[in-house]
Amino acid sequence: MSKDTIADIITSIRNADMNRKGMVQIPSTNINENIVKILLREGFIENVRKHREGDKYFLVLTLRYKRNRKGSYKTVLILKRISTPGLRIYSNYQRIPRILGGMGIVILSTSRGIMTDREARLERIGGEVLCYIW
Repeated sequence: MSKDTIADIITSIRNADMNRKGMVQIPSTNINENIVKILLREGFIENVRKHREGDKYFLVLTLRYKRNRKGSYKTVLILKRISTPGLRIYSNYQRIPRILGGMGIVILSTSRGIMTDREARLERIGGEVLCYIW
C-alpha cells in the first residue's frame, strides 16, 4: 500500500478484473467509499458490502462480467488514474473530457464532494480529475 489510496484501489480492481476474480477487498476510507458508490451507481460493479477484520474495515466489491456467445467471460472495466500526488490535474466544468463520447465516466473531486463528469457539468463546477473509467 502506498500513500496514493486512489491508485491502490484502481490497481486492485484492475488486477482482479484481469484475473477474473469475483471479489475484491479494499480498505475502507471516505474517498474509497465515495468512488465505490459511483461505480455501483453507474453499473460498473454489482455489489458492495462492508467487512470488519479486527479493528480495520474493508469494502468487499463484487465485480460484473459480460458473457459472450462462446461462453467465455469478458472484462468490463478499464480504469486509468489521471491526477497523481506529484502532478495534480484540474479542469473547469467546460473542459472536463468526455470519455468515448459520453459512454465512460470521469470521476472528479470537487468542492461539493466526489462526483461524475455529468453531475459536475450540471452543477457547473470543476475540480481535480481523479480517474477515467470505461
